[in-house]
Amino acid sequence: MPDPIIGFVGLGRMGGPMAGRLLDAGYALSVYDTQTETMAPLGARGAHLATSPADVASSSDIVLASLPTPDIVKAVALGTHGIIEGTRARVLVDLSTTGPGAAKIIAEGLKAKNITLVDAPVSGGIRGAVGGTLAVMVSCPKATFETVEPILKKFGKLFYTGEKPGLAQTAKLANNLMAAAAVVITSEAVAMGVKGGLDARVLIDIINASSGRNSASEDKFPRAVLPGTFDFGFTTGLSYKDVRLCIDEAEAMGVPMVCGAVVRQMLAITNAKYGASSDFTSIAKVLEEWAGVEMRG
Repeated sequence: MPDPIIGFVGLGRMGGPMAGRLLDAGYALSVYDTQTETMAPLGARGAHLATSPADVASSSDIVLASLPTPDIVKAVALGTHGIIEGTRARVLVDLSTTGPGAAKIIAEGLKAKNITLVDAPVSGGIRGAVGGTLAVMVSCPKATFETVEPILKKFGKLFYTGEKPGLAQTAKLANNLMAAAAVVITSEAVAMGVKGGLDARVLIDIINASSGRNSASEDKFPRAVLPGTFDFGFTTGLSYKDVRLCIDEAEAMGVPMVCGAVVRQMLAITNAKYGASSDFTSIAKVLEEWAGVEMRG
């Protein structure tokens, strides 16, 4: 049986590399992005350049989407000229972070056209998208998972969470809350250490050999904070969006998030001060200003 033709909507910093990996794997690809300049490199490699999400869904068997916000995903999936208006695709794989509420709305809306949603948010950043080392959380009917599994394996390691729409989104929000929390608490600890006379790099080395080690101390600080580049590759605006979604969903479930609320507030401050397009490691810059130190080494 021949490989399916794949559609890809959203060719930004994550979607572009993922679409490129599908071309590397030999899949025929139909692509669309509102920023038409992002389509050109893939078109030069043989991808079909579509004119809308509906066109993508009319020229492919399975559509993948990597988009920034829940509202944009809902519009692309269910709106005018959206995937729901396509004539061919029967599966939409949403790689975005939308939250479980949006996933349920999209899954229900697509049922009218007999299109199945595969909820498949990813974690691992741009480096993971380029290198195929992402964590891909997946929820969808088991039979559909078996269909999309070979495709999603091109992006990294898969974690099947079950059949219910939104399960994978819940896992992704939990992960992203913890990732942001690690940046906040590590920034506070290292700012205190530097203020007290420690070298920031020495303190990070101590933390990483001790019980305080975490994703920020092991990766984000050495790569983006200690050098002063603040360029890890994930924006403050997206992190703030993910943490807000997480807190809102948790509160709707009746799960208190005391620490999470503080992380949300720190991201709100960082977003207001440095802008949504800043890197989320700019959280550390807020602590630098408050403490009157620079966390270098």
